[in-house]
Amino acid sequence: MKETNEKADEPLATSHTRRASIEDMRLSELGYVASFQRTRSFKTILFMTLAIAAVPYGLGGPLLVGIIGGGPLSLFVGLLVVLVLDGAVALSLAELSSRYPTSAGPYYWTFQLASGGSANLNSRSRAVLYSYLNGWIWLIGNWTIALSVNFGFASLIAGTIAIYIPDWTATEWQLLLIFYCICLLTFAICFLSDRFLPMVDTAAATTTLVTVVAIAIALSVTAKAGRHDAAYALGHYDGSLSGYPTGFSFFIGLLPPAYTFSAIGMITSMAEECRHPEKEVPKALMSVIPIGGVAALFFLLPICFTLPPVEDILAAPYSQALPYIVHTVMGTRAGAVIIMTFVFGVTLFCSISITITASRCTFAFSRDKAVPFWSLWSSMYHRQPFAALVLVTVVEMLLGLINLGSSSAFTAFVSVGVVALALGYIIPITTSLFNGRREVSVAPWNAGPWLGPVANVVAILWISFELVLFSMPTSLPVTEVSMNYASVVLTGFAGLGVIFYYTYGRKSKFPLSPIPIDSTSYSC
Repeated sequence: MKETNEKADEPLATSHTRRASIEDMRLSELGYVASFQRTRSFKTILFMTLAIAAVPYGLGGPLLVGIIGGGPLSLFVGLLVVLVLDGAVALSLAELSSRYPTSAGPYYWTFQLASGGSANLNSRSRAVLYSYLNGWIWLIGNWTIALSVNFGFASLIAGTIAIYIPDWTATEWQLLLIFYCICLLTFAICFLSDRFLPMVDTAAATTTLVTVVAIAIALSVTAKAGRHDAAYALGHYDGSLSGYPTGFSFFIGLLPPAYTFSAIGMITSMAEECRHPEKEVPKALMSVIPIGGVAALFFLLPICFTLPPVEDILAAPYSQALPYIVHTVMGTRAGAVIIMTFVFGVTLFCSISITITASRCTFAFSRDKAVPFWSLWSSMYHRQPFAALVLVTVVEMLLGLINLGSSSAFTAFVSVGVVALALGYIIPITTSLFNGRREVSVAPWNAGPWLGPVANVVAILWISFELVLFSMPTSLPVTEVSMNYASVVLTGFAGLGVIFYYTYGRKSKFPLSPIPIDSTSYSC
């Protein structure tokens, strides 16, 4: 009892310091020295994950694709289907992040699972190769998904400007300049506000909530384009718009919700800045699906009930359906711009969160000497990976130049973001399942011997289908412009990864060591 009272009287700062020391000791057991301050709690990690999902942008940006995929039924039922399937993915990632709470994330999990805790030279060599390739693909996914958010943001802005100036058409270089401004603004916020980012995460969650409620009320109250009954809003399906067979068009409608929740696994890169990461990161991953799902329903249902004529939506400027729908349904330019300004806020917070996590991923992979000039990209400035943040921003801006030469090639890079992240997920999940889930069975947070394997199998099947779906054109017939070159671009990136490994990575002595299953203690 005396010990309990002493702990109760202990100052909160001292308690947090002691806890951070324990967590840093556990991190050292995983092979790393702590570089970050642990300033994030479950609440801020959850808010950051919700900011990454960014429901109004995640669903609103590619909304036109969902309409092409069949309309209201594809949007509504497709969302419910994706929530179940991505719930299995989130659960699978939650177990792995609990077992290995490090910013290295999927490529570190892959190494430990592939090596099986064995120090055998052949096992380690094979595990290093798998881990390196997975890390390279994971890194590309982080960079290109950040690119997709910022360029999607630029397209939303251009589509909103078209509400006020219908005759204005942004040239490719004007769109590029908007994109560059977004990249630089995001960089400035991430760098200058690093110590306040947990508060930014809270603001992001608040903005998402306010935006969803504002859109739901604004569209439901005005409905200038008319209202649909429940049979149409929840069950109308037109499978002819995509050009695919009628039944398959439904799967095209899965793309917007799948894109929305595609990047939630990036939150694992924040494990080294979180208190109780072995529990709080998994809880955030599991919470974002139901919370984000409810927000998505509140966002989507008013749109389905007030949807303007589909043929008009298909002609929306810059393929941005959301600004057109909001303007048409509200019947006022000023009101539409106000609503879209809220969406811009959500998208900016999404860009900030994804850029932060991408910089942590870049730092972690560089820390393991896996990229050229690793010592630069893994350097710290005032306890933040400034050089890695610069690299993420520069890579985005350079890839943005591709849009000047080929919009179809640029679209491929956007699709690659989702596909590469999905590959980053599926490799460790599959390896864990085939290893009999020995590692995750000893994690502080795990789904147990029955639910866990079922979730793993569902996640593997869903991700495998996603890899195909995001590599397909969204409509037929296929032209040079509408063709999806994601598989070609991803193959090229994977080829570069192989070349880097054999010319550089293998020589860099990838400093990972196998960890026996029972080596890490979580009791205290």
